[in-house]
Amino acid sequence: MLNLDPRLYVDPAVFLQERNSIFARSWQLLGPVSQVAERGEYVSADIAGIKIFAIRGRDGELRAFRNVCRHRGAQLLEEGTGRCATVRCPYHQWVFADDGRLINAPWFGEDKDFNMADWPLEPIHVATWRGLLFVAIDPQEDLVSQIGDLVTELGDEPIETYTALKTDRVIFDANWKIYTDNFVEGYHIPGTHPSFFAAIDFEQFKTTAHRGFVRMTAPPRDGLFYRGKWLWMWPNWTLSLFDGGMNTSRINPISTDRTEQIYHFYFADTSDAARPAQEKTIAGNLAVVREDYEVCVSTHRNYASGSYSAGPLSPRHEQGVHYFQQRVKESLGA
Repeated sequence: MLNLDPRLYVDPAVFLQERNSIFARSWQLLGPVSQVAERGEYVSADIAGIKIFAIRGRDGELRAFRNVCRHRGAQLLEEGTGRCATVRCPYHQWVFADDGRLINAPWFGEDKDFNMADWPLEPIHVATWRGLLFVAIDPQEDLVSQIGDLVTELGDEPIETYTALKTDRVIFDANWKIYTDNFVEGYHIPGTHPSFFAAIDFEQFKTTAHRGFVRMTAPPRDGLFYRGKWLWMWPNWTLSLFDGGMNTSRINPISTDRTEQIYHFYFADTSDAARPAQEKTIAGNLAVVREDYEVCVSTHRNYASGSYSAGPLSPRHEQGVHYFQQRVKESLGA
């Protein structure tokens, strides 16, 4: 097994192809569905450069749309969460209902051929699973089919009972696939994460690829906040378990050489007394992640310089890398 051709990580044309054949065709995690629990609540996000939002309508229905005004293409809602009764374009003040209908085009002038009913927001697909919110622009399969064997993997975990208490966003200068390659293997832990390495039984670290996801496990030693199971799901989201909680993240490419990771941290105990321990868990998690970013950035530079050619993958530790890269190649027709 060989690593992917480094050109696939640094060629801007590949990024554009990935946007159309991977990110527009797959279900994308937006975090907890609690973000849109009440009428008028919305979450606005970027998917590899495509702007979208999901909103809970006044009729109680959950809908999602491209975050693009039908008039001149302006972005309607800033990224993040919020609440609104209608969606007003900040550019020319066109107003859309929460079901996507255009309901006002002020100062437009007379045009006998103009009919507001012809210009609704462009809808996209939305779904929920176990308390998590997903959207898809043009999915090639339904959500449950995409996550595959994850349904069984998390069958005994009460993930929908956890409350999302914190969100974090980190940006780093490397291709999204370089970070994903890193996430789906534990081979780098001894060299990159010395404190983490000391907190697990690394000799028993196992990585296995399954339908729709990669599982990594290792017995934790005393004091580790992780429970010893880390999951990555095609194409770009993760879930890691804590005692009494979990985190999820979405690995989103901003450009060929820039990636954002949007984290949500969820816990069973929402009391003030539990907060200090939870903040320590969050800080520890992000500290480990930042160690990954450093090596990913330097790796990307080597790929971009042309000084690296594809090397071999470990049959013991890099099954997850091979699975991910095969899925990428299939999606790109490479």
